[in-house]
Amino acid sequence: MASVTVYNMDGKETGKIDLSDEVFGVEVNEHLVHLAVLQQLANNRQGTQKAKTRSEVSGGGRKPWRQKGTGHARQGSTRSPQWTGGGVVFAPVPRDYSFKMNKKEKRAALKSALSSCVKEEKLIVLEDLKFDEIKTKKFAQVLKNLKLDKALVILNENDKNTVLSARNIPNVKTAQTNAINVFDVLKYNTVVVTKDAVKTIEEVYA
Repeated sequence: MASVTVYNMDGKETGKIDLSDEVFGVEVNEHLVHLAVLQQLANNRQGTQKAKTRSEVSGGGRKPWRQKGTGHARQGSTRSPQWTGGGVVFAPVPRDYSFKMNKKEKRAALKSALSSCVKEEKLIVLEDLKFDEIKTKKFAQVLKNLKLDKALVILNENDKNTVLSARNIPNVKTAQTNAINVFDVLKYNTVVVTKDAVKTIEEVYA
């Protein structure tokens, strides 16, 4: 069972917390982690690219010159792919790139991502993270106290003051425990989790 230091908003140590091996101490499955990232990126694609084939471009109904006797190569249409203004060969069309993963695979991938954060000492646990008012300056000061620059902050509940205070800080993202994903966990240099959020994650994913 891994033990991690708990910090307060001033960046000072307040104690230790034991993390469940079922969530934060599993063997990292790189294949599932890769698959989960691939799925999120694929599902985010719009798939709206489009180019016209030779059957869709305008013109080209008439044979440009007779078949024989001109000295030119034979041509059937001015909208063939080799002509300027012609159609595109195997043109891209709107399509759905998304694919599905099993629930067990998704859970295992997230556990692997969280476990790798613990092993690489990229996980920081906070005693609490609350603000009396919406103030970006105060949130930035907390990051400075913890010596963080690019961080994913996981909250147990949607605290409006905290979320809006962090919104305008570049390279910082807030997420609730029910919305964390493998891509974000791997993308940011540090994952900051409140003590309450740790308990919720362990209850949900254990």
